[in-house]
Amino acid sequence: MMEAQPRCDVVVAGAGTVGLAMACALADALGPEASIALVDRAEFGREPALRDIRAWAISAGSKRLLDVLGVWPDLAGHAQPVAAVDITDSSLNDAIRPILVSYDNRVEGDEPATYILESERLNAALLRAARARGTITLLGGSSIKGFATGEHGCSIALESGATLRTPLLVAADGRASRLRELAGIKVVGWSYPQVGIVTTVRHEKPHRGRAVQHFLPAGPFAILPLTGDRSCITWTEDATRGREIVALDDAGFLAEVQQRFGYRLGTVELAGPRASWPLDMHLARAFVANRFALVGDAAHGVHPIAGQGLNLGLRDVAALTEVVADTARLGLDVGSLAALERYERWRRLDSMLSAAAFDGLNRLFSNDFSVARTARDFGLGLVERMPGLKAFFVAEAAGLTGDVPKLLRGQQP
Repeated sequence: MMEAQPRCDVVVAGAGTVGLAMACALADALGPEASIALVDRAEFGREPALRDIRAWAISAGSKRLLDVLGVWPDLAGHAQPVAAVDITDSSLNDAIRPILVSYDNRVEGDEPATYILESERLNAALLRAARARGTITLLGGSSIKGFATGEHGCSIALESGATLRTPLLVAADGRASRLRELAGIKVVGWSYPQVGIVTTVRHEKPHRGRAVQHFLPAGPFAILPLTGDRSCITWTEDATRGREIVALDDAGFLAEVQQRFGYRLGTVELAGPRASWPLDMHLARAFVANRFALVGDAAHGVHPIAGQGLNLGLRDVAALTEVVADTARLGLDVGSLAALERYERWRRLDSMLSAAAFDGLNRLFSNDFSVARTARDFGLGLVERMPGLKAFFVAEAAGLTGDVPKLLRGQQP
């Protein structure tokens, strides 16, 4: 007699930030009788070979989701509220970088629209939250080898030789999603002739919670305030030049940072390692298939110009959790295509519009053509003189416009 395959209400593949949040949100929404499996090729709790030195811009909506999941109290002391944002548009060697747009970064009830938080702290808090939920089983050290979907469920084969059965498989396995490929879902996208560079610096003067976006010809140079007199630099650079800069010794690399950073906060010193990665944009042609859903970077990868990549992924988490919870309450099949198509309708258009907007902004600002520069500076000047438009942009970045899922409103779905 064949041994029955272990059955889970949902299997989540990929234990990055979005996958961890997805597992926790589903566990809470489906209740104490639920069974959620979180599968990842890395062993849980083992130090990764490469540190994640990024910092995230956490929108007000994403903060509310993390609050509902019970992880925000663990993070609040490490999250730097962004009080204001200054935007400049200049050439690299300009002696003066006039601020073209400046705005208070707050939404309803004087709540910060954005917080800056180091990635490793967020992931560690979410992993603690997943471990604390008895309905989540952590299956580390074995990725998914293959899966087959049918009318009554999805059968999943792990590299370890174990098998699982579930009505719904959620792929949160990143930009190069293997599960997306196995599901036969194609992507549309392209690579940029740019690289992203990230590092952390300490500066002489306090930042007072102000973030700065310098639009430079090679790409945006964002200064994101961290707790203490520190900032995370998220920097887009020409691919060839970027690789040369990252390969410099500390003194040479710091000189490049200081030239772009400016002296408004005094001199800077390196306060952490550096990392770089190639930049691309991609959008899955479908977000769902029978008993299968994509979330996070597996569904969409956007240019980092607006710092919204993680927030888009957490919007996926909130929307899919609500769809699954509503379907389960009605006693219906949570993995049916009819149920999952509601999630796709909710998230694909927003993801497509966001990807197009960030791509357009990068193309508009990553050059030094005089006509384009004059036009964009005129446009920024108009925005500066229209407080209502600035307030709309702040609310949009905070994730509080449109059809907002309950988790992003601070409510259980």
